[in-house]
Amino acid sequence: MATSGAGDGCSSLNGFVSEIEQKQFTDLPAELLEYILCFPVLKHVDICNVSCSCKRLHDVCHGRGKVWGHQYKLRWPRLQKHYRQNECCDWLKEYRTRHTVGLQIRRTVVSISQRFFTEVVLGDSFAEIESLGAPEHFCEDELLSILNSDRRKSLTLKYYAKKILYFLRQKNILRSLKMFLEQPAEQQSALEGALLVDQYCNPLADVSLDGISSQLEEITDKIKKMLRIKNPSHPSLRVTQGWSGLRNDFDLQRQVVVTLNAVLYEQLQYKGNECDYYNPLNSYIHQVLLRRTGIPISLSVLYMTLARKLGVQLEPVNFPNHFLLRWCQQQRGSGDIYDFVYIDAFGKGKQLTAKECEYLIGHQVTADYYNAISTTEVLLRMVGNLLNIGKRGEGNEKSYQLLRDSLDLYLTINPDNVQYLLLQARLYFHLGIWPEKVLDILQHIQALDPSQHGAVGYLVQHTLEHIQHKKHPVDPEVKRRSAPEHLELQYSVGLIMKHKRSGYNCAIYGWDPKCTMSQEWITTMRVHQLSSGANQPFYNVLVQDGTCRYAAQENLEPHSAPLEIAHPEVGRYFSEFHDSHYVANEELQTRYPEDMAETLGTVRDLYHRLMPSPKRSSQT
Repeated sequence: MATSGAGDGCSSLNGFVSEIEQKQFTDLPAELLEYILCFPVLKHVDICNVSCSCKRLHDVCHGRGKVWGHQYKLRWPRLQKHYRQNECCDWLKEYRTRHTVGLQIRRTVVSISQRFFTEVVLGDSFAEIESLGAPEHFCEDELLSILNSDRRKSLTLKYYAKKILYFLRQKNILRSLKMFLEQPAEQQSALEGALLVDQYCNPLADVSLDGISSQLEEITDKIKKMLRIKNPSHPSLRVTQGWSGLRNDFDLQRQVVVTLNAVLYEQLQYKGNECDYYNPLNSYIHQVLLRRTGIPISLSVLYMTLARKLGVQLEPVNFPNHFLLRWCQQQRGSGDIYDFVYIDAFGKGKQLTAKECEYLIGHQVTADYYNAISTTEVLLRMVGNLLNIGKRGEGNEKSYQLLRDSLDLYLTINPDNVQYLLLQARLYFHLGIWPEKVLDILQHIQALDPSQHGAVGYLVQHTLEHIQHKKHPVDPEVKRRSAPEHLELQYSVGLIMKHKRSGYNCAIYGWDPKCTMSQEWITTMRVHQLSSGANQPFYNVLVQDGTCRYAAQENLEPHSAPLEIAHPEVGRYFSEFHDSHYVANEELQTRYPEDMAETLGTVRDLYHRLMPSPKRSSQT
């Protein structure tokens, strides 16, 4: 039976009741009443109405019963994983709590859009979500509901919901990392630690230890399959719980290592990413498995984990500029660097002597660099790589996010590193976020290293000024295209454009009547070569490749076939995509109050002109 709302549900129930009126509906067994009231057409409003009709039905619809359990599971199916099967729970209470949390989350997300439109990073806004005191899985479920709604609508709501979800998940991952670091060193797995780093930098990705372990088991099975052909009686083929490995049988170990190399590098085609070495994806375990490429440390973690599964104990070596693994060739442990074979996982598992390791990097090193390191030190090296990539970035939100994430991780592992504490304070200060946290960091730096008082004092002074400035916000600049100085404008906010020279597609989210960039930028971009130079309107545009650019009016033209722009910042400025253009959100319309009317007119005129004329009928 089709239905469109709660009223139809009640009508359906009333119709059903009328059919069995002679049998006295309320005299039916409780199990049958529950079955009827779990009919999919009935909504929570219907159940509330039914339970108020008489004591008998009120008892059947009690909070811990099947009826409210069904309503809860029907409305929020993603939450079922948080409950045990057949768990006895006050479903009515859970329903009310989840419903209330949903309303609170949506109100908070809407308010964030209004107050943080000009912020590069949503600094203090996350504290509001935490202050709700709501169950985290309820908050996450509501945020996911927002993100999974109509793809073209509620773009601003989705933009901020995504940022909040990012923060909430990161908070939980950081908690897991701290618990991991509290474990005894011998219980810490390099794979699990690397996965936590991966998850923290990619909190919205579906990355889990179970998923990664499953992929590694598949690779292990391939290695065993090939090993079985070479040596059907190899002990690694019948691994049992509590197995201590191959110990001192180096011939059997060598068979494992040779087979591992054959499967990983020849059959599965894993390789070091020499062409795009500084891509952060090379450091994330799930991406290494997906793309079958990485850098020395990520490939070493993968290699070491696979070897250990097959009984070969390898140790991580913090070699400068090129992470390595070492494989002891002596029956009893040795401190002599020449008693080890060194494995280059980046170089397809090539085995090196201590001297050949120096050839690899082009200079000599002391014996200390050949020592095995702990899992904690592996993570510091891995996060340090990400930090360096973040510092090499272009100063956009993506590089700032990587720098923030890697600093969070590094200082969780090594909280007293003055160099990175100062970098974190400077980054927050530069982004204008968390000024109170900046002061806390600076106080900690001063306690650790009083010699930093100069840098600390400068940042303290300017952070206090920033706090005072935030107490007196400035009204946004309003640009009206009807103003005399704006008469040369041809385009408006929300239009989908094409760059005549570069060919990229983009959406306009702002404009200036003349170029406002520095003389250095104007010279670098050769603006003087344009026919109107810098003395023409320039537009802020979101480009399909994820960049933000500043384009001259003469270089832009309306797109003949407007399409959505897959840019991460679209929701910051626009509320929806409407077939041929973007609709500015309230915050952008406040700054450009006359643009949307202009955009609608342009779209109407453009499509009227481009629309093919209808063919005349050959019949009269």
